[in-house]
This record gives sequence, structure tokens and C-alpha cells, in this order.
Amino acid sequence: LATRAAGTGGQVRLLVLGTRRDAAGRRWLRVALPQRPNGRSGWIDANLAQVTRVRWQVEIAVRARRLTVFHDGRRVRSWRVVVGAPRTPTPRGLFAVYARVRQPPGSELGPWALHLTAHSNVLFDYGGGPGRVAMHGRSGPLLADPLGTAASHGCIRMRNANVRWLAARAAPGTPVRIR
Repeated sequence: LATRAAGTGGQVRLLVLGTRRDAAGRRWLRVALPQRPNGRSGWIDANLAQVTRVRWQVEIAVRARRLTVFHDGRRVRSWRVVVGAPRTPTPRGLFAVYARVRQPPGSELGPWALHLTAHSNVLFDYGGGPGRVAMHGRSGPLLADPLGTAASHGCIRMRNANVRWLAARAAPGTPVRIR
């Protein structure tokens, strides 16, 4: 497992799913891995990791086509989004923000793409990448799909103002539950 995110070079932050001590008393962390298949986890020595508390959390309700943001367990924002089309569904599960990637001006992905540890279950290569799912804005041809529809390749699309707000808060490691 690399310590730098592929493509962006940013620091990898993993979502801690549990802890345990071995017979020698050493503490181990079970972490969600940013690899296929979705839901994969592994154990790392807690002495080799820096653990921090995450105060933000994102929840995406695919059927309702709604993204909700929580801070310290309290709902602070919620808005309609575009989710995966029936042939390219948004994967469900517990994931995390993998990397925040500022997009170039005029990008159809809007100003930010928040790449997740989630991967498409049907696309194994998309846009030159490994089929990684992202939360991003929308511009140009992506505006043809109204908010509240199921029309993406698995990504979660939102208004550019909303992804700007979210990018300022959802750092790598922020939990994202897709249900």
C-alpha cells in the first residue's frame, strides 16, 4: 500500500474500521483499502500510523438521489444529486474520500472532483483511470442531466457551488456511506 495517492501525490488517509491487540499487546488497525474489490480491508500496525478524528461525514442515498453532509453527527447540508444510471450504478458501501482534485477551468467536472475509495462494479477503466468513483460538479454536456436523476457512469454529480463547499470540508479520509 503506497503512502502517496496515485495521480495526485497527496498523502493517503485510510478509514479505520476497527482495532485489535495481538498476543504481544501490539495494537492493530483494520482499515478500508482504496483498491478493488469494493469493501476490501486490511490490518496495519497502529504504531506506524497517525490516527486523527474526522468530524465530517457524507451520506449518499442512491434511491432518493440525495447527498447529506454531517458535522460531528449533526446534519448540516443536503442536496439533490445525479447518481449512476441503471447500467452503470453507483456502488454501495462505506468508502472514504481518496483525493481532492482541483479541475482546470472549464472542466465538465466542475471546479473539484473528490475521488473516493469506491470503484465502479461495471467499468474497469474510465477516462484513463481505474474506474474510480468521484463526487464532482458539472458543466457543459453534464448539465443536460437534471439533478435528482440517475444518469452518470457511477459518479455523484452536484451543483458546482455545492462541490466547492464540500471540497473545503471533506479532506482525504472523510467517510462516505453510499446506500
